Amino acid sequence: MSADWMIDELDYAAAEHIDPDFVKGYDQKQGSPDPSVDLDVLAGHGLGPASTVIDLGAGTGIFAVAAAHRFGHVTAVDISPAMLRVVRDRATEAGLANLDCVQAGFLSYHHADQPVDAVYTRNALHHLPDFWKALALVRIAKMMRTGGILRLHDLIYDFQPLEAERVFDGWLDGAAKDPAWGYTRTDLAQHIRTEHSTFRWLLEPILVSSGFEVVTADFRSSVYGAYTCVKR
Repeated sequence: MSADWMIDELDYAAAEHIDPDFVKGYDQKQGSPDPSVDLDVLAGHGLGPASTVIDLGAGTGIFAVAAAHRFGHVTAVDISPAMLRVVRDRATEAGLANLDCVQAGFLSYHHADQPVDAVYTRNALHHLPDFWKALALVRIAKMMRTGGILRLHDLIYDFQPLEAERVFDGWLDGAAKDPAWGYTRTDLAQHIRTEHSTFRWLLEPILVSSGFEVVTADFRSSVYGAYTCVKR
């Protein structure tokens, strides 16, 4: 979209994600997440060696590289040049010819090929306020074939507003002590103040309005959600 009211997603990306020094330690700080469960979820919905997948907000490509070993073609999309350099290096080291990288965001990625079988996104959608999340999800739906799978992980709030202080106190008390090995209390408090995690009871109607059926929704500590959705 190129309307004069459109935002620049780099303004919402959090400065550290553009910083090559931060990116070097990103996987460790994220806990080096294992993509195998997500790959199995997609395979359980019929994806296989001929399937196409887009990873939006691909980060350093942990999922994208693993998916390219299992599925037919993967497009890794990220707004950060520093992140994409890591993805490209990993794809080259693995000898993967079926993984493409595109510097773009949820609102600026242009998908010109056939509708894809799945879209994956992890801990990226919360960078956008809810209005822009809705536009992003509509755009995602348009990229996908009917029956395609959206696998969405993010920091999503599974509680009521009156419970916020209690939930956040518990979340922050369990934060990492060492910033190299996880997100500290300071990190999490900054996320609450400056980023755009939304309530589950707001996100799910947006998913439905965007053209998805919510198949599963799994939450951890009332702040981390994992969704499997089917494009209607």
